Amino acid sequence: MHIHVLGSAAGGGFPQWNCNCHNCDGFRKGTLKAQARTQSSIAISEDGEHWILCNASPDIRAQLASFDAMQPARALRDTGISAVLLFDSQVDHTTGLLMLREGMPLDVWSTTQVHEDLSSGFPLFNMLKHWNGGPRWHEIPSSDQTSFTIPCAPSLRLTAIPLLSNAPPYSPRRNNPHPGDNIGLFIEDTRNGATALYAPGLGKPDANILAWMGKADTLLVDGTVWQDDEMQRCEVGTRTGQQMGHLAQSGPGGMIDVLDSMPAARKILIHINNTNPILDESSRERAILASHGIEVAYDGMHLELLGQQ
Repeated sequence: MHIHVLGSAAGGGFPQWNCNCHNCDGFRKGTLKAQARTQSSIAISEDGEHWILCNASPDIRAQLASFDAMQPARALRDTGISAVLLFDSQVDHTTGLLMLREGMPLDVWSTTQVHEDLSSGFPLFNMLKHWNGGPRWHEIPSSDQTSFTIPCAPSLRLTAIPLLSNAPPYSPRRNNPHPGDNIGLFIEDTRNGATALYAPGLGKPDANILAWMGKADTLLVDGTVWQDDEMQRCEVGTRTGQQMGHLAQSGPGGMIDVLDSMPAARKILIHINNTNPILDESSRERAILASHGIEVAYDGMHLELLGQQ
C-alpha cells in the first residue's frame, strides 16, 4: 500500500495568504525553521499507478504537479486519479473538485450527508454537471460494520468510521452533527495485512474510533491546534479547536495522550493549522512530539506500508 501526502495543512495552508501570526510572519521573513504546506489531502494506491484521491483540496493543481505519479502520460489526456473519496463537505476538502472539471466524469465516493451538502448548501455536484455530466457519485456505507472496495484498488479493504466533528456552516446539521457528516478511513491491504487509519477531522475520540485506531499500524490523524484556545491566544480568531471540530494536541485527554495509548508503529499528525507551534521545527512543542514518537506530516511525505512481508 502506498500513501502519499499531497497536502498537510489545515484550511488556508501555511503560510496563510492573509495571516501575519508569529508562524506566517516568521516563515516569510526566514526566521522560522519550517516548510510551506498546502491544504490537507492524501492519495492512496495499491500499485503506485492507480490512485484514490482522499479529499480534493483547493490546492489540488499544485499538489498534482508536485507528484509525478499523478501524470502518467499514457494518453493525450491522462491522470493518475482513478477515484475521489470525500471525508466531509468542508470547503478545504472539496473545492478542488472544481479544478478537476476537465477530467469529468470522475468517480466520487462520499456519505449521503456529504452528497446532500454538496448538492444544496454548497452545490458543487450540481455545478459540475455542466462538464461531461459531472461526478459519478457512489455512496460510502454509513456503518463501520460494512467495508467496501473501490475498483481501481481491489486489494484495499476500506471502512468508513463515523467521527464526532462539526458539519460546515452551510450544512443544515451545523452544530448538530450526525454520523456521516465526517468520517475517518481504515485501510487494510489484504495482500500483506498492512493497516492505516486516516482521520484529519478527529474532534472527539469516542470508544469506537479509539478501537479502530488501536488496530492500525500507521495513524494519520488531526493535528490542527496545539492548544484548544490557540486561535484566541494568537489573536486571529475567536473559536476554539473543539468548536471547529478538532482535538488539541496538548493538555489532559489531548491528541498526545490519545496517541500514547496506541500501539501503532507510526503516529503522524496532519491537517496542521498555521498557528500551531509544531510547524516550527526548532520549537519546544516539536521536541515534545518527538519525545512521544509522534511525527508531523509534510507535503510530499510518502509511505509504503509492507505489512508482515
